[in-house]
Amino acid sequence: MSSENLHEVFIEELKDIYNAEQQLVKALPKMAKAVSDETLKSGILEHLEQTKGHVERLEEVFSSLGEKPRGKTCKAMKGLVEEGSEVIEENDKGPLRDVAIIGAAQRVEHYEIAAYGTVRAMAELMGHNRAAKLLQETLDEEGDCDKQLTQVAQSVNRAALTEFGHPEESEE
Repeated sequence: MSSENLHEVFIEELKDIYNAEQQLVKALPKMAKAVSDETLKSGILEHLEQTKGHVERLEEVFSSLGEKPRGKTCKAMKGLVEEGSEVIEENDKGPLRDVAIIGAAQRVEHYEIAAYGTVRAMAELMGHNRAAKLLQETLDEEGDCDKQLTQVAQSVNRAALTEFGHPEESEE
């Protein structure tokens, strides 16, 4: 579909994010099951509940605009979810898999931060104040999740290094 104005681009972006969040609702339980670090697992499960709230919040955004909540396949999230699945399949359960899962999860968060920042800015510009407020709430939660992942990564990375070490650097 070729958009003819900013509002149409905005709606298309919302449809994309709506689908992205729905994909995450399906992917996060698999990710939580695959990790061994309990702090990471509880963080992923907490974000699953937040993500369900993001879907509901997006439905409220659509409603505030007089639109039906509909998604269109978010190819970017599909790829990010596939990468997360590969990480799970290619690594044995333990600290190394947890490190890789955190990397996959942070790429998802960064994508979402970019997407929500974009639509929030459009909503503000067009005077969709209710939508902008709702989108900002989700943007804030995504940023918090990214920070939490960074904090968990510090201990998970340390555990992986302790258990598996690192190759000795060659001396020249």
